Amino acid sequence: MLLARAIVRTVISRPIGLRKTGARIWHPYTHHPILRKISSSACLSSNALLSRAEFTAGVTAPRSKRIVVAITGATGIALAIRLLQILKQLNIETHVIISKWGLATMKFETDWNEYDLAALATKTYSVKNVSASISSGSFQHDGMIVVPCSMKTLAAIRIGFTEDLITRAADVSIKERRKLLLVTRETPLSSIHLENMLTLCKAGVIIFPPVPAFYTCPKSIDDVIEQSVGRILDCFGIHVDSFPRWEGIKRNL
Repeated sequence: MLLARAIVRTVISRPIGLRKTGARIWHPYTHHPILRKISSSACLSSNALLSRAEFTAGVTAPRSKRIVVAITGATGIALAIRLLQILKQLNIETHVIISKWGLATMKFETDWNEYDLAALATKTYSVKNVSASISSGSFQHDGMIVVPCSMKTLAAIRIGFTEDLITRAADVSIKERRKLLLVTRETPLSSIHLENMLTLCKAGVIIFPPVPAFYTCPKSIDDVIEQSVGRILDCFGIHVDSFPRWEGIKRNL
C-alpha cells in the first residue's frame, strides 16, 4: 500500500501526458498495473453506492407518435386538411404551422378557417415564431410533412434560408436526420425546380408530388385526396385502409 501511494504521488505530481507506443495510446493512470487495479476497485465501490432510485431517476414513459405538419400557399390545401383529420382520428400528436399564403389559399379553396384547422391540431404555431419549440433539434418528433409545398418553400429549404418557422423546422429535420416529406405542387416543372428537388432528395428528403393513381378508379376528388394522403402516411409507417391498394391485375371471368 505504501508503494502504491508513492507511485500515485509521483504520477500526480507530474504533468499528465499521452504518448504513442506504436498503434496504442499510453496513459500513466490506465497502463500502470497497480494504478489500474486501484482504479478498478474505486469504480466498483462508486457503482455500489448508487441506489436503485438514482439509476432510474429521470426515466419517463415513451412519448406518443408526433408529426409536424406545415402548410404553405400552394394549391391543394384539402390534402393538409384530410391528413390532419386522419392523424387526429389515430390519436397521433400533431404540431401545425400555416403560412400567411396558406391561410389565403385555404379561404379561397375551402370554407374552412384557421380556427377549424386549429381544432384538428394538438398544437399550432405562428409562422413568424422562429423561437418555437419545433425550431430546435432538442424537440423530438417522428417526421415533418410540408403539404402542400410551394416552390418558394422548396427553394428556401434547399439553400437553408430559414426565414420563418416552416423553413427553420424543415432545416432542423434535415440536420437531425429526421424524416422530411415535401408534397410539391407545381406543373410543369422548370430545371430550377427539378434541381432543387434533386439536391434535397440526395439529402434524404422525400419528394412527394400528389400524383393520383387511376388504377383505383376514383369516382370523386375525395377519392383522389384519400389515396394521396394514405400514401403520404405510408412513408411514415402509418397504415390506413381508407383507399384501394394495388393487388395485381384481376381478370373478369
